[in-house]
Amino acid sequence: MTPQEVLQTYFGYDAFREHQQDVIERLVAGSDAFVLMPTGSGKSLCYQIPAVIRKGVGVVISPLIALMHDQVAGLRENGIRAEYLNSSLSADDAARVEEKVRSAQTDILYVAPERLFTPRCRRLLDDMNIALFAIDEAHCVSQWGHDFRPEYLRIADVTRQFPKVPRVAMTATADDVTRREILRKLELTEARQFISSFDRPNICYRVRLKDNGKRQLRGFIRDEHAGETGIVYCRTRRRVEEVALWLEEQGINAVAYHAGLAPEKRLTAQKRFAREEGIVVVATIAFGLGIDRPDVRFVAHFDIPMSMEAYYQETGRAGRDGEPADAWMIYSLGDVVAARQMLMRSEGDETFKLIQQRKLDALLGYCETMACRRQVLLRYFGEVRDEACGNCGTCRSGGADAWDGTVAAQKALSAVYRTGQRFGAQYLIKVLLGQEDERMQRFGHDRIKTFGVGGELTAKEWRSVFRQLIALGFLTVEMDRRAGFVLTDKSWPVLRGEQDVQFRKDAAPKKSKREKRPEMDLDPTASDLWEHLRKLRHEIAQGLEVPAYVIFHDKTLKEMAVQRPATREDLLQVSGVGETKADRYGDQFITAITDWESRSA
Repeated sequence: MTPQEVLQTYFGYDAFREHQQDVIERLVAGSDAFVLMPTGSGKSLCYQIPAVIRKGVGVVISPLIALMHDQVAGLRENGIRAEYLNSSLSADDAARVEEKVRSAQTDILYVAPERLFTPRCRRLLDDMNIALFAIDEAHCVSQWGHDFRPEYLRIADVTRQFPKVPRVAMTATADDVTRREILRKLELTEARQFISSFDRPNICYRVRLKDNGKRQLRGFIRDEHAGETGIVYCRTRRRVEEVALWLEEQGINAVAYHAGLAPEKRLTAQKRFAREEGIVVVATIAFGLGIDRPDVRFVAHFDIPMSMEAYYQETGRAGRDGEPADAWMIYSLGDVVAARQMLMRSEGDETFKLIQQRKLDALLGYCETMACRRQVLLRYFGEVRDEACGNCGTCRSGGADAWDGTVAAQKALSAVYRTGQRFGAQYLIKVLLGQEDERMQRFGHDRIKTFGVGGELTAKEWRSVFRQLIALGFLTVEMDRRAGFVLTDKSWPVLRGEQDVQFRKDAAPKKSKREKRPEMDLDPTASDLWEHLRKLRHEIAQGLEVPAYVIFHDKTLKEMAVQRPATREDLLQVSGVGETKADRYGDQFITAITDWESRSA
């Protein structure tokens, strides 16, 4: 079969997306490739279709068990013979999978990186005909990346043993440093590189100051995403559990997920997320790598991530179906300080910490930008967008206001210096406002030049000044000073009057308002039929114990609701309906549409 025939027959699509066909043809011809595509752009098809076409079994190295389960379930529904080998299988089940692979009853085999290096798996690889190697989530090979997995460093030791087998490495997020490291460590420096745009135009990026974070989160979900599926990311396990419990108490269908939960609780959370409508998962970054669910309508960051790569990867789990989605984040001065402290406590040498510091600085700069957020995000990944996007918080609000903060910055930096670079924002603000107390008298800080010179700003405004000074790199935090603020090399030109400072004016908190989404709207008649088809899909999925989107995506059901296919041939014209699914479910959905039309007549 040709790539186009496989696309149509098994996956039900008429056309390839950007780069897909070129990657597929290169792998089918036996050559290597490196693929950098945003989440939801169809990276999986780039190795799945060649694995079907080439003789043998496509071996996919994938880091998460939940991802393997979803991918295999979806492939089987499409009529492709797929299996996985990971720690979730019993010894007997693993043996049965291995026998299928050896007897050429498998097209695609997903393998966890840890299992790849076991003697048993190495014997299996020697016994089978390998069509290709696909290294998914390839950024895990990079120690500068945000999801480093040491097992990935050994992948080349395995693939090197099969020099005639084509290899493809795939990721959604990698800056230039990470990209070069992936190619070098996977020995793919000669591979052709396919780099797609990082832009996800359907996602609206918004950042707000944290002001009673739980209430803000509740308002965002209730006012803009009531009854919809989403993910909330928190920095710590404790906060994950607190926020999830609080949301449940507020009547929101929420569940906690983090690596510290018992395995059965994690599995239950994963299954609920895959199968329930309108569920909100509150999680650490341990949740979500490679998530396949297409209808996640929002990703909310209750705490700031540690890099732009992490932010982009996590927000990319929203709107994989191409429909409008939100990337919403709140943060505060305390979050900025906590992120700095976490970085300083991290393992690694000074070079590692320096690079991670730069990544965090870029993320903080994005938070404080007065420009179009999409332009800033894309620029970080080396992509230039000339015009503002119109679909981010800055653009929607008409732009952010700035103010000349040079004098305020000088006063704040001077207060840090004159108090010995050992205090945090709360104490320094008291100094600037002249709020004398016993400790200040003991240290003599009620007699320094900066005592009481900041009366033109409120305590809240001074907190904004210190937050932005840290975000812009004029201050840092050192652990051995008990989180006290410390001047940087960038501070001195400001103090000497050689550099001006512009601050972003903090916007007043606003009540969220649900915005109309014309792309998601159907006319009342089609909308009614769509809901009818969703109920049928839910019943089928429950009976098969698979996620509903494995049967058909929402987008496919919407197209059915508009086109109302009456025959199998009509159904095959709907995007996302391949021959296998038409055979399995066609009669049920056609009957449901016909019956609904009869009742509505």
